[in-house]
Amino acid sequence: MICAAFLRCPKYPLDHPSSSLIMSSLRFIAKHPTISMVEPCATLRELKQIHTQLFINGLLNNPHLAGQFIASIALNNPSNLYYSNQVLDHSQKPTLFTFNSMIRAHSKSSTPHRSFHFYSRILHSTDNLAPDNYTFTFLVRTSAQLLAPQIGSSVYCALVKYGFEHDPHVQSGLIYMYAEFGDLVACHRVFSSICEPDLVCQTAMVSACAKMGDVGFARKLFDKMSQKDPIAWNAMISGYAQCGQSREALTLFNLMQREGVKVNEVSMVSVLSACAHLGALDQGRWAHVYIERNKLRMTLTLGTALIDMYSKCGNMNKAMEAFWRMKEKNVYTWSSAIGGLAMNGAGEKCLELFSLMKQDGVQPNEVTFISVLRGCSVVGLVEEGRKHFVSMSKVYGIEPQLEHYGLMVDLYGRASRLDEALNFINSMPVRPHVGAWGALLNACKIYKNMEMGELASRKIVEIEAKNHGAYVLLSNIYADTKDWDRMGNVRQTMNIKGVRKQPGCSVIEVGGEVHEFFVGDKSHPRYAEIQVMLGEIAKRLKLLGYVANTNPVLFDIEEEEKEDALCMHSEKIAIAFGLISLGPDVPIRIVKNLRVCWDCHDATKMISKAFNREIIVRDRNRFHHFRAGECSCKGYW
Repeated sequence: MICAAFLRCPKYPLDHPSSSLIMSSLRFIAKHPTISMVEPCATLRELKQIHTQLFINGLLNNPHLAGQFIASIALNNPSNLYYSNQVLDHSQKPTLFTFNSMIRAHSKSSTPHRSFHFYSRILHSTDNLAPDNYTFTFLVRTSAQLLAPQIGSSVYCALVKYGFEHDPHVQSGLIYMYAEFGDLVACHRVFSSICEPDLVCQTAMVSACAKMGDVGFARKLFDKMSQKDPIAWNAMISGYAQCGQSREALTLFNLMQREGVKVNEVSMVSVLSACAHLGALDQGRWAHVYIERNKLRMTLTLGTALIDMYSKCGNMNKAMEAFWRMKEKNVYTWSSAIGGLAMNGAGEKCLELFSLMKQDGVQPNEVTFISVLRGCSVVGLVEEGRKHFVSMSKVYGIEPQLEHYGLMVDLYGRASRLDEALNFINSMPVRPHVGAWGALLNACKIYKNMEMGELASRKIVEIEAKNHGAYVLLSNIYADTKDWDRMGNVRQTMNIKGVRKQPGCSVIEVGGEVHEFFVGDKSHPRYAEIQVMLGEIAKRLKLLGYVANTNPVLFDIEEEEKEDALCMHSEKIAIAFGLISLGPDVPIRIVKNLRVCWDCHDATKMISKAFNREIIVRDRNRFHHFRAGECSCKGYW
């Protein structure tokens, strides 16, 4: 989380542990009525008029008033920094406050390195000025903004030289700086050197640890804090959300509300992110209502998070409604909506929206093209996908990344053009990664190309020796062709190498509560009811002519046992729970950590028909919208 020294920088959150420090240092700014006319929206012409009034009245001869004017220009609007520099160049005897304000203003601008120019002017001042704790607080933040560890080390040496290494605000700045450098050890070193860390330092440390994934330590420190401001709450919730511990994030947010802590945009972005990860649409809807009821400003970041939440919960109607209601949209907003359409199988609409984005004059980025290529893939538009891939570098100067190459392989594979997919992999300018070979292996599974599948599997294992997905897919290819010997060899190799298949886990939200099911899970308090519903599902599916696809299941057990094993897959348990818990008109929404297996996919199609239910499953790769016995993926995932 960024320092409040950069309070008005649109690129960063609006709060930070050092906000009280910065605001107290600026309280005397703009006390003069004329200077108070300098506002963030002031035009250059208006600034010149104010400047003229101050000059005519002789107020600029006072170094403190001149400093107030310069600081007001610089800190209110970054686009006026050049003019504040001009005023400073004509100022007599600039004060330390003036130079500190310029350091701060530049630290949050597009030219943070200029902060050191004003530091140099302090050191070489004819008035014997010396840097103070504010100077170093801002310089530390500048180093973090530059992501320059060497500069950060120099700043640290200088602040030690001037005796500010024990200043609490400098210390909190150092923790933030080292966190930006990704140096958690240095954060702990600074924090452990503080005898009695105040709220600012504690919050900075919670933010640093949460950001870098050490949520365990962050939570222990958070729980020990006698006082917690909204920044500490936001940091902890954000840390959980970023680490994938979404349930913990939502639980803490509920506690935050019970404690009466003011919720802001930062909090809601993390909450929406957690809802998106879990596929918790009810809680996501509640968050949306909360935002509107409390009149939180719909910023670009918050609006984009809202679109992402609805998209990842499989409700594209609400996602697009949120998108069109946004007054301002940037490349991330457009990319989120385009990606949501692609993920949910609406390839044509995805490409239409991409065209509108370009017409609106918004330049696409790497993320945009990931969504565009995925959109081409889901509808099989190979030539259009190739055109967009080429345009990345030719038209937009964007160098394709590994994920773009993997999507191109998927595009060829989905269209059954396996030879072209392999040729594309072999012509990649970088070493093919697991994603590219995995896309080819999946295509080989779909189109039963054993020889090429073996090659792709070998290549994956060369890169990641314990990639369970490669072994499982290859095993399934052999199972489809009933080559039990080779299938047995694959599973034997997995045992020898210690490769374990990741257990399936499915999540479903009912009444705002998230329920988690694992393969073979019998721990749920309503399992007896679930078991009855599983029996009802099996009965109805048999009446529709469903026969379980037992080929991929271990072949050394009886056929009936294989069917029982398939029946206990996590998504089937979750679907059964949804059927007994949700009203008949409520879609059953499930999030699974793995790819949906073939049998579960076929079974879910028939369940949607047998029970006349809409079932939406988000697996590791994409969404499957099941309706009336059909799936939006059209049999390719």
